[in-house]
Amino acid sequence: MEVLQYNTHRTQLIIPEYGRHVQIMVNQLMMTQNREDRNRMAKAIIGIMGNMNPHLRDVPDFQHKLWDQLFIMSDFQLDVDSAFEKPQRELLSQKPDRLAYPKTNLKYRFYGNNIKSMINVAIDWEEGDMKNALVFNIANHMKKCFLNWNKDTVQDDVILNHLKELSGGKLAVNEKDLPLTDSAELLKNRHKNGNSSKNNHKQRNKRNNQQNPRLLWMEIN
Repeated sequence: MEVLQYNTHRTQLIIPEYGRHVQIMVNQLMMTQNREDRNRMAKAIIGIMGNMNPHLRDVPDFQHKLWDQLFIMSDFQLDVDSAFEKPQRELLSQKPDRLAYPKTNLKYRFYGNNIKSMINVAIDWEEGDMKNALVFNIANHMKKCFLNWNKDTVQDDVILNHLKELSGGKLAVNEKDLPLTDSAELLKNRHKNGNSSKNNHKQRNKRNNQQNPRLLWMEIN
């Protein structure tokens, strides 16, 4: 009579995604003495691992990833002929460098870092129609950001003063391009886009329900 084995009593899997059967095959591969047999078995295991991830076949270096995972499951002790360099245990356990926390101190946080970056780019542009159009679009985008934060209305003078302040007095909207887009128009477009997203979501749900016989049967009954 076979005795049931619980996973808590078994050795921990190195890469659980492949399951215990693949790990057992790797363990048997490690005990194979003949090098040619090891190479043949290793390629067979790589094929099985690849079939378990068909959605990754088009990923660049897919085979390289599989061989790396095979070496990792062998605890870096596998000795076979591979088309790729054997990974190093030290590199795998090496911690990534700590990311520097952004230290930008924005006075008007509702504009975000992108607006500041756009302003810096516009400052370096040569004077002309292209720069005037860019500055006008930046001001309009600032107005839209302000309305997302305030959700009411805002005078153009407020946006223009903020633009002047954030650019250090180097940018100003050309008077012939004024006024900026009306607040009501910007708010209408925002609500329109929001309703469009909701309608698309409802249509997708309806289409999925129609394609699912079980859900359709539940609706009928």
